[in-house]
Amino acid sequence: MPTLPGTRTRLDGRLASPLATATLLCFVFVAAAAHAATVESVFGGRVSCRTQDGVQFCPGSVSARVPTWDGVPLDADVTLPPADRTGPFPLIVQLHGWSLGKAGVPFVDLARDGYAVLSYSARGFHGSCGSPASRAPDASLPDPDVCVERGWTHLADARFEGRDTQYLAGLLADEGLVLPDRVGVTGASYGGGQSMILAALRDRTMLPNGALVPWKSPGGLPMRIAAAAPLIPWSDLAYSLTPNGRTLDYRVDNSYGTRGGVQKQSWNEVLYNAGLGSGYYSPPGVDPAADLTSWNARISEGEPYDGDPMLERLRNEITRHHSAYYIDDSVPPAPLYVYNAWTDDLFPADEAVRYWRKVSSKHGDRAEIALFFADGFGHPRAGLGGNIGNASGHIDDLFARHLKGEDVPPPPPLEIYTQGCNGTEPEGPFTAADWDALHPGEIRWIETGVQRFTDDAGDPDNAAASNPLNGGPCRVVRDADDPAAATYRLPAATGEGFTLAGSPTIIADLRVTGRAYAQVAARLWDVAPDGTQALVTHALYRPRNDGVPQNVFQLHATAWRFRAGHVAKLELLGQSSPYGRASAGEFLVTVTKVDLRLPVLESPGTGQVTAPAADVLPSDEGTGRGRGCVRSTGGASGGCPNVPRAGALG
Repeated sequence: MPTLPGTRTRLDGRLASPLATATLLCFVFVAAAAHAATVESVFGGRVSCRTQDGVQFCPGSVSARVPTWDGVPLDADVTLPPADRTGPFPLIVQLHGWSLGKAGVPFVDLARDGYAVLSYSARGFHGSCGSPASRAPDASLPDPDVCVERGWTHLADARFEGRDTQYLAGLLADEGLVLPDRVGVTGASYGGGQSMILAALRDRTMLPNGALVPWKSPGGLPMRIAAAAPLIPWSDLAYSLTPNGRTLDYRVDNSYGTRGGVQKQSWNEVLYNAGLGSGYYSPPGVDPAADLTSWNARISEGEPYDGDPMLERLRNEITRHHSAYYIDDSVPPAPLYVYNAWTDDLFPADEAVRYWRKVSSKHGDRAEIALFFADGFGHPRAGLGGNIGNASGHIDDLFARHLKGEDVPPPPPLEIYTQGCNGTEPEGPFTAADWDALHPGEIRWIETGVQRFTDDAGDPDNAAASNPLNGGPCRVVRDADDPAAATYRLPAATGEGFTLAGSPTIIADLRVTGRAYAQVAARLWDVAPDGTQALVTHALYRPRNDGVPQNVFQLHATAWRFRAGHVAKLELLGQSSPYGRASAGEFLVTVTKVDLRLPVLESPGTGQVTAPAADVLPSDEGTGRGRGCVRSTGGASGGCPNVPRAGALG
């Protein structure tokens, strides 16, 4: 849900500009009457069309909106191929970022390429009840006051925003303009999260009560998402905004759990205020399923979170209805091409890996998901390079293959570039059969001995470097052991160095003293021989509160080249404000053992690289069963209930 200016996706071999672009950005065929003719209007005559730039453009406005399934009027544009082309056409829906709106211009290249394109402002934003003018009484609507009564944003709710996309696409199918089983969706950030949700729904609609029914157009045509290209999306919105550190990239079950997380405070403030600037929030207390104002107020109060009935309801709401990860997966999602940025501190690469792990484990080859990770664009800190033109070309091919039936090869299952920072250029592309095959080797460091940290903020320069909204993409500060942190330095890289590619894993014995609101801010730095250190990756984690000392958590996945002479340094401390909200309570954390594992591109036997150690999974919190459990790469386990490892999946 970014607030910086967004962009629409271009499918001509590149993506629209990075950071002025910063954040953006049925296989049942139902025949419709084929025709080649000038289209006078769409949506039952509500939106008129004209020829513009050689294509047919049908621009909506506040005075020419389309009532959606529940009567809320949406400001929607449609771009169609030239009048001499024979329809119906495959449809691409372009979904915008948080606080943004429809593109407002024709998608000329796509229309000339044979696609119809739908772009509309999501409910609660801009002309779709977001602006004061759009909320004025409208006599052309069955209910003139519908915007004020219920036109607010539902925060990418599958039952509302998801259904809006489905309804508008269905209207175009009923008019014979688009193919009902050839619908593609794409978008960045807020639009990316919705694209993921729509792919998970595929040919189903979620009703207001949460029930799933077959997706049909208003006229009864079976509809289906044929492919989706989410850009910098989330898969678990609750985790993205308030992470608790439960996600492990080698575990299949990565649902949020019951522990309240750590609020990404700096992002939360920017996002909430940006939505107010161009959108409409439900009045407090009116709509429990969309009460952003009350939700924000409560989370911003801070701990205690666990056991709060309001926050439990909020977690259930966001996970059930606003996140692709939790949508019924009895059917595989539509074919997906997902792009995330390594250094995106709002929706990091973990969001895509989590979803891939779950659906690939369940559906195998029936789940077509390709992943692309680089730093060409994204939410801050992103912007560290990588050839994202490759990604755009693969998206072109995805839609050509699944929407137009062209014989084009699928993209690589996984393609990455390393970060380019502190004088190092991005390297790549590196490709692999899947996430597990990406990192055949490991750099491992075990250190015993007692270290401690408290809720102290630590070095302000380090905290500032860890705040995504403070500075450019590459964060470099002086190297010094932070007196507020538990610090662990690995031996300097030798030979050709090594390439981190994946999620650094930390297995640590932690004992918490004080109120049960402790948190861990973990940071991995690259210390250069010149006495500077560059931020590689970091994460926020809520440690166990059940008396079990062993904690298992990961830093955000990334790819980084540690050159010869450089040192990987891990810091653990009690907060990372203003990025993460500081704890409401005082605490002391005693660390008696740290096992740090860095997954790398290099194979075992290359320099310092060893074979990966057996995966470690935490015992179920609250059960008090032992010090955790270990699952070997061969699949044998000891006391690891309901947490199978997916293994290498093609």
